[in-house]
Amino acid sequence: MKRAYKFRLYPTEEQASVLGRTMGCARKVWNWALAERTRAWRMDGETLGYHAMSARLTELKKDPDYAYLREVSSVPLQQALRHQQTAFGNFFAHRARYPRFKSRRGRQSIEYTTSAFRWRDGRLWLAKMATPLDIRMSRAVPAGAPSTVTVSRDTAGRWFVSMLFEDTVADLPITGAVVGLDLGLKHFLTTSDGDKVEHPRLLRDKEARLKRYQRRMSRCQKGSRNREKARRKVARQHARVADARRDFLHKESTRIVRTYDVIVVEDLSVSNMVRNHSLAKSISDSGWGEFRSQLAYKADWYGKRLVVIDRFTPTSKTCSECGHLLASLSLGTRHWTCPGCGTLHDRDINAAKNILAAGLAVEACGAGVRHSGSPPMRPAVNQEPKPSVGGV
Repeated sequence: MKRAYKFRLYPTEEQASVLGRTMGCARKVWNWALAERTRAWRMDGETLGYHAMSARLTELKKDPDYAYLREVSSVPLQQALRHQQTAFGNFFAHRARYPRFKSRRGRQSIEYTTSAFRWRDGRLWLAKMATPLDIRMSRAVPAGAPSTVTVSRDTAGRWFVSMLFEDTVADLPITGAVVGLDLGLKHFLTTSDGDKVEHPRLLRDKEARLKRYQRRMSRCQKGSRNREKARRKVARQHARVADARRDFLHKESTRIVRTYDVIVVEDLSVSNMVRNHSLAKSISDSGWGEFRSQLAYKADWYGKRLVVIDRFTPTSKTCSECGHLLASLSLGTRHWTCPGCGTLHDRDINAAKNILAAGLAVEACGAGVRHSGSPPMRPAVNQEPKPSVGGV
């Protein structure tokens, strides 16, 4: 399988200058191509693909006004066109929205293929550079050369390099254990075994400092050096929060995949949930979408099964012992007693048990379930009344 290895990069001033110019040219090509494709469709009804835009790019480089495009490697510019072609493909397949123009203020990245870099004895040379890059290799990489190299710079000014290798990942030992996972705001994670993982609340911990830095930035004159320094401080704080959250999610997802053979989760629509302005910040800080993605590809790597059940299954309102369905259950109710059998339920543990039961049931009949990496299937027929909002 293809596996990416990402490391910190510390380029020299000369290398940073070359990389910065290349990123600027790749961004220019992306924006130019997007404008050309949009104009051709709206004005002439013409659809321009990758090959048509590649030919137009060759002509554009001959224009004296765009002579700077010939000063950098041509590979990242061609890759920008290929990525835009993929973006349009995702848009027409209703998997993403219409491609947008790129800004110099956001994260910048460029991709090199094998013709534009040299890999020898663990050292990397990029096109238009005479010296190898200073990469801090925090772990060993597979034997052989990478197929692509992506250099990126985040809003905090940090440089990274991601190398795509052909790798082999062995399946993890079979444990025979199954689990249902309930993601929430009170606790980040509750398992059907009764275990609860506390919410790290990483953004909340850094919120006071972030507000102070943002106030300082707002007082600086736009375009000044002091404002840029203040912006970097804000970006560094956000980067620390993002790094800590990513580290937490990787550790938890790896622990879950190593412990259980079958993992059942709800198909939560995070993009819709963040429209609730009262909970949007807490939901965004949780990183549920990233956690779900990590579970999916790690389960695929290590030979485990990820089962996704319908988001409208009333997991919180259904008794996991007798199946009694409550008419309503407020979000503030953390414990409730079943009117049918008298069982006292912890809301989150009960939901996790129902998630596991629903996943195992639809796994048996093959309906209403989505495995990692497979397209969504038609939901199984639900005999219970369908609630307006799924359990959280």
